[in-house]
Amino acid sequence: MTTASGQRPGKQTKEPSIQKLVEQATRTYIAQLQPRYLGDQPAAVAELARLRRGAGKRAHQVKDLWGIGALEDLAELLEGRHDSDRLEKAEEAVFLTSTLWALHQQSRRDQGMYAKGRSLGGAVRSLIRLKDSPGTDDEESPLRKRLVRVGTAESLDSVAVRLREIVLLLRTAPEPLPLDYARLAGQLYRWQHRPERAGVQREWGREFHLAATASRAKKGQTSGAEGDDAIDPNLGADEEGTYGGYAAGE
Repeated sequence: MTTASGQRPGKQTKEPSIQKLVEQATRTYIAQLQPRYLGDQPAAVAELARLRRGAGKRAHQVKDLWGIGALEDLAELLEGRHDSDRLEKAEEAVFLTSTLWALHQQSRRDQGMYAKGRSLGGAVRSLIRLKDSPGTDDEESPLRKRLVRVGTAESLDSVAVRLREIVLLLRTAPEPLPLDYARLAGQLYRWQHRPERAGVQREWGREFHLAATASRAKKGQTSGAEGDDAIDPNLGADEEGTYGGYAAGE
């Protein structure tokens, strides 16, 4: 026997995880704003200009961005949740990814820089292919080390600055390299919860290596198995690469 809603009596629908709601809020906000920006609508252009001022910063640091649409969407989705620490982490993840997308999208009217399924690790691997000299070992590339330093950062402030550095490089790539910012938001939400951090680091590494596997398959090449973790145990959290350092205090 089922109720009018189609559910069995006494059976409750499982509440979606906060991670899923973080991804949903980010996806909804960008999916609404991106086509308006590509259409050169003045309100959308002004909204992205505001968002870019927050790229690489924490949600509380830019008062002009308190109450942006993404955070309002998230607040509605999280209504009734009471874990303040988890809610704060959710807000930070949505804010950071929304502002990074705006930075990535800056001045591009030909294509949206949010694209489902485009992973962070895969984008860095593609960037290596486009920017580094032919024959460069991907594992030794300074660009890979940038990805490593995102994973080995010890604070969200460091992650924000280091992701901003990567996004700036993606924005100036010879060809468009969009990202799935909803997926990234979910990963950043989990990254802030220390027991889940190693899993997120492994995901970024796996994305990086799977992109290489896909590239070789496309070219009809074969190779030995690679590891699935981009976190290099020989690279310290604050070690600098060839492309220079980060902001003071990193």
